[in-house]
Amino acid sequence: MAGSGLGATPSRTPLLSQLCNSTIDNQTQQHLEMSDLIRDAPIGQLIRLITGNRYLQYPEEKDDWRCPVEAYSGQQAEATQSSSQSQSTTAATTPADEKQVELTKTHTLTTAPTHPDLERASSGSSASSTENQTSAPVATSTLSRIVSRPEFSRLRTQATLTEALHDAIRQETVKTQPSRPLQPERTSDNRLLVTWYSTNDQANPQNWSPKKKALVILQIYMYTLAIYIAGAIYTPAIPTLIEKFHLSPSVASLGLSMYVLGYGLGPLIFSPLSEIPVIGRNPPYIITFFIYLMLTIPLALINNYPGFVVLRFFQGFFGSPALATGAATIADIYSLLEMPYLLTGWAGFATAGPALGPLISGFSVPATSWHWSMWEVLWLGAPIFISLFICLPETNSATILLQRARRLRKRVTQEGKSEKAAQLVAQSEIDQASMTPSEVATESLLRPFQINLLDPAVGFTSIYIGLVYGIFYSFFECFPLVYGSGLPQPSVTRGYGMNLGEQGLIFLSVAVGVALSIAVYVSYLHFKANPALRAQLASGAMAPPESRLRIGLYASVLAPAALFMFAWTSFNSPRIHWIVPTIGIVIFVACIFLVFQVVFLYLALTYPRYSASLFGMNDAVRSSVAAASIHYSQPLFHNLGIGRGASLLAGLTVMGVIGLFTLWKYGGWLRSKSKFAAN
Repeated sequence: MAGSGLGATPSRTPLLSQLCNSTIDNQTQQHLEMSDLIRDAPIGQLIRLITGNRYLQYPEEKDDWRCPVEAYSGQQAEATQSSSQSQSTTAATTPADEKQVELTKTHTLTTAPTHPDLERASSGSSASSTENQTSAPVATSTLSRIVSRPEFSRLRTQATLTEALHDAIRQETVKTQPSRPLQPERTSDNRLLVTWYSTNDQANPQNWSPKKKALVILQIYMYTLAIYIAGAIYTPAIPTLIEKFHLSPSVASLGLSMYVLGYGLGPLIFSPLSEIPVIGRNPPYIITFFIYLMLTIPLALINNYPGFVVLRFFQGFFGSPALATGAATIADIYSLLEMPYLLTGWAGFATAGPALGPLISGFSVPATSWHWSMWEVLWLGAPIFISLFICLPETNSATILLQRARRLRKRVTQEGKSEKAAQLVAQSEIDQASMTPSEVATESLLRPFQINLLDPAVGFTSIYIGLVYGIFYSFFECFPLVYGSGLPQPSVTRGYGMNLGEQGLIFLSVAVGVALSIAVYVSYLHFKANPALRAQLASGAMAPPESRLRIGLYASVLAPAALFMFAWTSFNSPRIHWIVPTIGIVIFVACIFLVFQVVFLYLALTYPRYSASLFGMNDAVRSSVAAASIHYSQPLFHNLGIGRGASLLAGLTVMGVIGLFTLWKYGGWLRSKSKFAAN
């Protein structure tokens, strides 16, 4: 027994030691990741500002730090200036080149020059010198591009968009291989472009661990959900306000419509702001959300209705960064292949939010007062704000690299190498220097209006999405009539007699429709769309963007059918069971959610350079239509009745079916005539 035990010990000890070391390494990695998370969050940045950067320091600010890329430190700056010539002559024997050969063998990475590389190569004096200058640096520039978030503003053609999709697949291979250092490129005026230190640089949001990414995305989801809930949470208070302030139903609905209008107009300003590297994503999130919560306090105390409406507009306006920038944050940390899955979840929270609002306040408002709904908004939003303030790191790559360039310049200057520090520059600094304020205003504000007016495809998508979104918000006027009090004579609709709380439960049908739609769309992406995309990229024959509309075609046909089902059964309540029109609502919501997804993806693929501005404009259009629908739906249903009123709206969506099929059939021809679409 003893001999057996002694004999077993030597063979187990290395394994136990390895497991212990692995556990310690994992714990250390998690500790460092949490430390970085807090440092990069607003609270960490505030602590750094107050303490003069003495606490929560970045690696470049620590005394014992050694730059992993010697070109940045200035130690080999003289040699770096002539490095392109020497690297090209020794490229056949360098370890980096051996690794590049290894990457090439995987057949998912290539050393083909990028588009900027080709531009530099074409300006060379001879073919041989061009070959020498690009042979080694190309591998680094290609890897640097692959592991970074694609700059959609630079995707001006279908070819560059296809290359970005190729990079998303190549990124999967890079992540499975040992980390490689990334040497900086030089600009035309001989400055060094600050980029990631390596392919596995943990400052790069694309390289964050799954847990860190999940934490960030969960916060964005909850933030978005809270903003959308806050809009519809007001609706159960409308009957009380009508009685207290002697308002008409249309005027009482201003508390909802002005909030919707506010969060529709906000993205026109906050979306461009978040793209400015010197600002980044977090300041618009945190500052506006804080103002949003502060506005909620007087909203919960005020007893003046005109003042209440004004505050509601500004509450929606300052809550809009969740809508304006949420998708961009997801794109910051996930590749183009992963992003659609996460965007679907984000859109699901946004669509389900208005349905949960009446459920939350439907029971509390009748039991207390109309102010209670605003207190609930505060209680819901405050914990989310605290979470964002403590645990939401900056995700904009351009902002992160700009801050790194500043730290490196300060570090090199402190080492007495001011001339070398002046050579370090971030790409965003070059881009911003070449843009005037008028150009920024034109691209962010004027261009979306111009594209919507001059491009029929974009104009149609804005009108169609605005229409179905307006129908969705008309439910807040229609549901109380169908499931509550009904309509006066001579209408046959008597309602199902449900109280406000029970009517709130009916809104859960919207959440059910969203959940079903997410399941269908994610399955479509996983089993159909993404495998087809990979096959197309492998064969070099990309399908046109219109192919992504296919699943939306079926949904667009089912949407009016479901709305007709609701119209022809709900108007005859209570003789027809309430579950029948409710099923129609579930199907309608599921269909319009699918239409939203394919239309937004189509815009991103067809107009990548202007996609951010177009999404902001689409937000404004659909929210404006939704705000109007809150007011026109009430007289619509009272004058025409539920059956004819809902049938009229269903008939309008049939026009959308015709438009979507036209876009699918003739979209290529329309793109060829557009000066904005990527060719």
